[in-house]
Amino acid sequence: MSAALSSQPAIAETVDALRAIVRGYRAEGETVALVPTMGALHEGHLQLVREGRKSADRVIATIFVNPTQFGPNEDFARYPRDQEGDLAKLASAGANAVFLPTVAVMYPPGFATTVTVSGVSEGLCGAFRPGHFAGVATVVTKLLLQALPDAALFGEKDYQQLQVIKRFARDLDIPVSIRGVPTVREADGLALSSRNAYLTSAERAVAPRLHGLLVEIAEKLRAGEDAAPLLAAGMDRLREAGFGPVQYLAFVDAETLAPLDRAERPGRLLVAAYLGKTRLIDNIPVAPQGA
Repeated sequence: MSAALSSQPAIAETVDALRAIVRGYRAEGETVALVPTMGALHEGHLQLVREGRKSADRVIATIFVNPTQFGPNEDFARYPRDQEGDLAKLASAGANAVFLPTVAVMYPPGFATTVTVSGVSEGLCGAFRPGHFAGVATVVTKLLLQALPDAALFGEKDYQQLQVIKRFARDLDIPVSIRGVPTVREADGLALSSRNAYLTSAERAVAPRLHGLLVEIAEKLRAGEDAAPLLAAGMDRLREAGFGPVQYLAFVDAETLAPLDRAERPGRLLVAAYLGKTRLIDNIPVAPQGA
């Protein structure tokens, strides 16, 4: 787009400062893309910024480790944080501004509102992380309303999250285009994730089997095989490879996330499993048989 790359993105730490930046862009007739993140940035996040630059004049990234989407026994306290490194990466990818709110800015005293989304938030990760998607929906709703961008970009690795965000944005008439960006992977197929930093070297060697299994099952689904026996055998293979607990391996409708028996319409194959102490998720699209 027309805006030149900025060597150092503008920093906003309050909602007023963020909105002032956006007003400045709007006054120049520029379009805005938003890339919400929790920091600990990797190439997948930077790809979102680059994709944003293709469709908008300005890209604003946000960094906020959102406490309301972590359960009581999850990794909020030890979630990786590297603000200085993140800002350097965002500058290199062409982000024009970065919003760095504190918990007090996002959830000031007396904050009492939660956004919940039924249907697509249930099952899969929703079954194992109670309250997680309410935390996601609430914070992303706030970010969209704080910035009111033209588009917001999210990685497809968190596929259920993406469908939750699309659903509430549509239901609440938030005037923002929600765009999913394909998962960025290592050369061996492992989906990039901030949590990959938790893996030991031995676990890292095993981790790509998650994606490999998805690819194998997807090929058989496209060939017309029934999902149930493939998923059951896949769960066993993951356990044999050292994953566990395996929370789910599911084949679902690509939009509604309802379970599918066969690849008769666009589907998604999703998995969540622990490898040591690290919870890994992944997914791939499955085109209908013969498509």
